[in-house]
Amino acid sequence: MVRADFVIVGAGPAAIAAAETLRKTEPDKSIALISRENIPPYSRMALPYVLTGQIDQNGTYLRKGQNYYKDRDIKIYHATVTSIDAGQKLLHLESGASLGYGKLLIATGASPVKPPLPGLDLPGVEHCWTLDDAKAIADRAGDGANIVLMGAGFIGCIILEALVACSAKLTVVEAEDRMVPRMMNTTAGNLLKRWCEKKGMTILTSTRVTGLSDVDGKLKVDMDNGQSQIADLVVVATGVKANIDFIAGTDIEVNDGIKIDHHMQSNVEDIYAAGDCAEGRDFSTGYWSVHAIQPTATEHGHIAALNMTGRIAYYKGSLNMNVLDTAGLISSSFGQWQGVEGGETTESLDAENSRYTHLAFEGDRLVGALTLGRTENIGILRGLIQSRTKLGVWKDRLMKNPNRIAESYIANTQL
Repeated sequence: MVRADFVIVGAGPAAIAAAETLRKTEPDKSIALISRENIPPYSRMALPYVLTGQIDQNGTYLRKGQNYYKDRDIKIYHATVTSIDAGQKLLHLESGASLGYGKLLIATGASPVKPPLPGLDLPGVEHCWTLDDAKAIADRAGDGANIVLMGAGFIGCIILEALVACSAKLTVVEAEDRMVPRMMNTTAGNLLKRWCEKKGMTILTSTRVTGLSDVDGKLKVDMDNGQSQIADLVVVATGVKANIDFIAGTDIEVNDGIKIDHHMQSNVEDIYAAGDCAEGRDFSTGYWSVHAIQPTATEHGHIAALNMTGRIAYYKGSLNMNVLDTAGLISSSFGQWQGVEGGETTESLDAENSRYTHLAFEGDRLVGALTLGRTENIGILRGLIQSRTKLGVWKDRLMKNPNRIAESYIANTQL
């Protein structure tokens, strides 16, 4: 049986950040990384660019160089973990083999949710989660192809951008009453919808797919509005769930993800978690939740690794943030953009030019922001929220005109 001082299950951004940090801080300890896919670690966020042909498979790799991991003595095993024996510090693999660990980091990410609908196993129904998925979509998403995209959340809209670039005829079906509902309010979501419709897309909000069937080699997509759509390809982007089934039977506490403390450790000694499978602290609320974004995953991995080596690193929490390019319209949301109890919100809307700013305050501090069509202040908004800057008289000025955010930043941060 093989044993390593540090074992990482997963091969995404959190896992790679952790492996690199472990190697820098513990140059003589053994590191093993377990990946389910038999290819070098890659970024799922790069897959839409594979669809459009902007990059090839090599362009998705998180680290370049044929011997990058070998040169750093990071051993990669291409295997699937089926269970954990925390008492014996053993990982049981699908092959029947076992791998022992001194300290374990679970960084297995998430996987797409498959709705319980008839027909989702038919040929031509794809997720966009692996390189194989991206290649399968690219084969069917040629010029003029009729495509139905199920889901207009953050991931769905990233895929949407790539499908539009492929010159496909796109119909988007979203169950909620607006696009990107976890990132946008009604005003912003509907503004984005109108933008997409002007680009030639069909956007069906408050609509659900009820089933799929094969009709002469095409896919018939039935919806609860009574309509049907014939498609060459159906892409499913209806949410994700943490990849933690293999921890069943252990004492590891789980909610939406693995519950971790301020040092990224689970309730089980020597087992840590990071990335999309972990519930980390939210900077804005102080509560614990899954932030399925790459910057958070990378930060998780780094801090978890420091604590695994005995160096005390305290996790202060990550800021909930998203920046999205949807057919050329840039949108962003930060922190508690929905507003807080007892707080105030203000907005500026230029619907004709698809420009929108929405700010949320608690006292005289900015705690959340949402923008469309305005890229100039994205960094400033994030900075003001994370620094918890007291805006003083500028809070009232921003309530009157939220687009004066750059002026408020200069006034409150320059000596």
